[in-house]
Amino acid sequence: MLRLYLCLLVALADPFLNSKKTYEYKYEGLVRVGRELPDLIESALKLRCTFKIIGESPQTFVLQISNVDVEDFNGLPRKSVFSPSQKLTKRLSAEFSQPVVFEFSKGQITDIRTAPGVSNTVVNIVRGILGFLQVTVKTTQRFYELVELGIHGVCQSSYTVEEDNNAKELKVTQMVDITNCQQPAALYRGMALAPEDKFSKQRGESVVSTVKHTYTVKSTADGGLITKAFAQERQYFSPFNVKGGNSRMLALYLLKVSDTTDKIVTGQVQSRGNLMYRTEKVFNPIPVVMINLNEPVPKILDLIKRLAQANIYQVDSSSSTEVLNLIQLLRVATRDNLDQLWKQVLGNDEHRRGFLDLVVEVTDERILKFLETRFKAADITANEAGQALVVAFNHLSAEPVSVALAQEFLSIPLSKSQPLLWNTVVLAYGSLVYRYCVYTDPCPVTVVQPLLDMATSGLSKNSEEDMILALKALGNAAHPSSIKTLLKFLPGYTSGAEKLPTRVQSAAVLAFRLLASRDPHNVQDIVLNLFVQRTLPAEIRMLACMVLLETKPSIALISVISEVLLEETDLQVASFSYSLLKGIAKSRTPDNQHLSTACNIAMKILNPKLGHLSYRYSKNMHFDWFHDDFLFGTSADIYMLKNESLIPTKLMLKGKIHFIGRILQFLELGVHADGIKELFAGKIPQLKKDLGITDFLSDWQNLPKDRPLLTAYARVFGQEAFLMDVSGDSIQSIIKSFSASAGKESMVWQKIQDVQKGTSWHWTKPHLVYEARFIQPACLGLPVEISKYYSIVNAVTMKAKAEINPPPKEHLGELLSSDISLHTDGFAGVTKDHFVFHGINTDLFQCGVELKSKIISALPWAFDLKINIKEHKYEMNLTPSKTVTELFSVNSDVFAVLRNIEDPSLFKITPMMPETADSQQGLPLARILPTSRNDQPSLQTKQQCADAKIYGTAVCIEAEAKRAHYLHEYPLYYFLGRTRFSYQLEPAKGAKPIEKIQIQVTAGRKHPPGVSEIMNFTHRNLDATPEPVVTVKALGLSLPAKLLGYEGVAFNLPTAQRDNIEMIVSEVGEEANWKICANVKAHLRWGAECQTYDVSMRVSAACQPESKPSIHTKINWGALPSVFIMIEYVPGISYIMGFYQKYEKNQERQAAVTVVASSPETFDMRVKIPEVVFSLMSDYVIWFSCSLYGNFELRPLGVAMGNASS
Repeated sequence: MLRLYLCLLVALADPFLNSKKTYEYKYEGLVRVGRELPDLIESALKLRCTFKIIGESPQTFVLQISNVDVEDFNGLPRKSVFSPSQKLTKRLSAEFSQPVVFEFSKGQITDIRTAPGVSNTVVNIVRGILGFLQVTVKTTQRFYELVELGIHGVCQSSYTVEEDNNAKELKVTQMVDITNCQQPAALYRGMALAPEDKFSKQRGESVVSTVKHTYTVKSTADGGLITKAFAQERQYFSPFNVKGGNSRMLALYLLKVSDTTDKIVTGQVQSRGNLMYRTEKVFNPIPVVMINLNEPVPKILDLIKRLAQANIYQVDSSSSTEVLNLIQLLRVATRDNLDQLWKQVLGNDEHRRGFLDLVVEVTDERILKFLETRFKAADITANEAGQALVVAFNHLSAEPVSVALAQEFLSIPLSKSQPLLWNTVVLAYGSLVYRYCVYTDPCPVTVVQPLLDMATSGLSKNSEEDMILALKALGNAAHPSSIKTLLKFLPGYTSGAEKLPTRVQSAAVLAFRLLASRDPHNVQDIVLNLFVQRTLPAEIRMLACMVLLETKPSIALISVISEVLLEETDLQVASFSYSLLKGIAKSRTPDNQHLSTACNIAMKILNPKLGHLSYRYSKNMHFDWFHDDFLFGTSADIYMLKNESLIPTKLMLKGKIHFIGRILQFLELGVHADGIKELFAGKIPQLKKDLGITDFLSDWQNLPKDRPLLTAYARVFGQEAFLMDVSGDSIQSIIKSFSASAGKESMVWQKIQDVQKGTSWHWTKPHLVYEARFIQPACLGLPVEISKYYSIVNAVTMKAKAEINPPPKEHLGELLSSDISLHTDGFAGVTKDHFVFHGINTDLFQCGVELKSKIISALPWAFDLKINIKEHKYEMNLTPSKTVTELFSVNSDVFAVLRNIEDPSLFKITPMMPETADSQQGLPLARILPTSRNDQPSLQTKQQCADAKIYGTAVCIEAEAKRAHYLHEYPLYYFLGRTRFSYQLEPAKGAKPIEKIQIQVTAGRKHPPGVSEIMNFTHRNLDATPEPVVTVKALGLSLPAKLLGYEGVAFNLPTAQRDNIEMIVSEVGEEANWKICANVKAHLRWGAECQTYDVSMRVSAACQPESKPSIHTKINWGALPSVFIMIEYVPGISYIMGFYQKYEKNQERQAAVTVVASSPETFDMRVKIPEVVFSLMSDYVIWFSCSLYGNFELRPLGVAMGNASS
């Protein structure tokens, strides 16, 4: 009989294990990843072994493991069987044979020691085995809770004890709450820039784990004897809400105990910590990659060459996944290996670029030391340095040694060699500080001190550029210690700050945005004080209000804002703040659920006074949505800040993604355009007729040279990563390079010379967009990992050769008199790979579920272009597609996977939905949302094509979807299965062979050849003599030379008072009579000889001194295709928008719109439409008024409705 003696009373001084005895165990562990449905593939791994515990001293014991057996499973539950994994068993047996020494005192394992060669994976499995020795039993209580250290960390355990008097046994049940551990062993990576949203978590979770231990304890003379122990851990995971349909993790233990008397000799051992799960400094391999990592240098070089070669003339979708293989190999390369690789790729631009694009994913101090060497040696360009450093800093593991090494880049000369590179270095360092402080509390001030010194230095030197850069970097860092420095740049807190440029003050206010979540109370006090100061510039007050709302203020603070706005005299501030509150009031995202309630109350107070303000004033537009079942949503904001001019001084666009309980500020773009405003000051509002290019260039020359014309920035994942000032000199230089007087000194001249000789260009950029990993230990001692990877491969290839007759000799203006022929061909494409993994991931084996998604975009081209600027003739010849050309495709599927490093030939990657007819559940594309769970339609593929037989080409869309059960109840099943969508060009079926597609454009007053037939038709139908203005032909040329296609001509029709324009589009061909005719009176006709259908529109304006300015538009129509009959929807739309409606008999087949300027800022509109079929209303007249500047919020003047008899 196998036995394990344990003392189960906490108060006893005797040890749980008797050091004079040997304990023998039989152990079995099982991990299963899948859906637990009979017709869906699962992956599983089973581990069996026998081990002994032998006492060396009262507190020291030795663990000896033997008879190791590993089996794996990849198939249908209850239909497939486990298969032995012999090579993996041999590998684990060799490591398990090393004795393990552990300290055991008072029921707690305090130290584990192993031989130096034992891997971290094996040590963690040992932790899972020894975890069964830690059980606390109180015989005097039936239920109790304790905080204990275990493999999951320091977590709370709940115990239940039941006594069986007949069998003289205790049944002890232990439940461990591993979601709220005081010191969790779970690890996150790549999520520092996506803060948690506690309100979203209240609506649902994407990961839920439960652990349950059950012990049967029999009373003996020495204490308690565990005769049976069982543990079960379940982990529910979904990318969305875990209401159902999620992956599950099971761990099963079966223990039997017996006494033996053996002694084991232990060699040199080293401490590996206590019972808590530990990961190595370098995380386990990328879960979707399992490759041999020995001798990485030749493998890295081979992969770099293969990726470069495979993507020269196309984006090779089959090789794009090798990007992760290359990253994995680079992460195991040593510092010397990186230098060795650099020397071998240095001379090849393609290999060099590919190496620099991916070596930045090493993510520890090795990459910093490598880049530091490159910066100091100056053997990389500023462009290469900027691209490499911004990715390296943002993907770097934020450790103290990494932050210290990163500071060195702030003093390297190459970093300051170009303004754009210097901006990148400083901003990237601020981002690194932010991520370091996310997991370090308190965060030392030393990490942000260089940025504080930069800000202080810029202030003392009164350097606007230095101050703005330092403030933006401090905003990235969001270190609480930076608040004192930021206050030096804000008026009202430091004397003289009000004299600083508005751009500097604006940057200081925006630096509080990320601090708003770290120190909301201090930030609220600061920005509220700025907001209420009416003497400050409007821009500063508007930004202060924006930051204030990002702190999620209470209803009391919202009331303060409302009171301030009721007394506000600056309409720019009032309009912007009101629109901010209005947007939040309508918000549906969880993070605004309380704030939106407060803003709704504020709307009722402010709407009567501020609701009418138009888009002439500063505005914020907010859009969002959120789905509780998917725990997913998006939000977007557009900020337009103005002063007195119509041109915004600042424009910002921001987008957020809400997913799995986190908020990711995906992208933000902004422009500060004070220089543009000054350039057009006094001209745009009045729309003067004398606004000419001479005045424009004159004003440009007079702009201050020390200030940029505009400043552009970009924030990625909430961090400002790009900052660039555009000066007037820079734009003038570009204009001068392209001007007709530019000579051989111009860069454009050199490019033209290269194209005449024949030039080619190729660019490839593979990169990892993001890597997010969540690792949580299972009670088996194995890491359960949830990972997301998103990689991209971009490629562009272009060849071009031009013939210019005569070629330019002195300046670019000579091209205006030349015939130019250009031939070019090439390819542009991108492949995006997205992976989601859930399962066990170690350096020895992987067992789990993978979602693989691939998006491919491709655009090949080959055409000839002929240009004669003097004659206004342009011609393009394209070759139609002779084969199927895929322009866009999406492919995704979910797989059950098994991999082990010892036997790559046994890798198993099986679609979770099998292909067998009796088990598959298909889904037709038209029924993605079935109404019954019993619907089991078959798999369908649909293809639709739009043929253009004239050009011998067809555009086709092909789609396929295959889904699992219960779509309407379980969100995950929307994505569980195969999905394919493609958009492609292919030869049109049944069409005549087309040699080429020719597009001709001719402009001028001369009659172009080939339009005589249209001239004759026009002459018959028009009184005036037609004069062509522009001719456009789109023809398909076939052999023998037959012309098919379309031809459009615009004619100038002079009359006594003005010139009119007539446009005719006709079909070219032997039997073609289809045409479209239109003129400036907007008389549009089309069909056979332009007689089948017609619509006309006339616009007139009146602005008499005794009347109000008005515009009158009248639309008449004859026969129309049914697709244009949309008038029945107009009454419903007008009712929803709050228009005033009443019955009035109007003319049939006519609509009239009258717009009257009722005041300098508003206008009235009157719309008449005829009788509507299928409506209770006969005719309608609609009135509404809105702001002259486009306020879309309608103000109904009244409501009246009348029903006509049917």
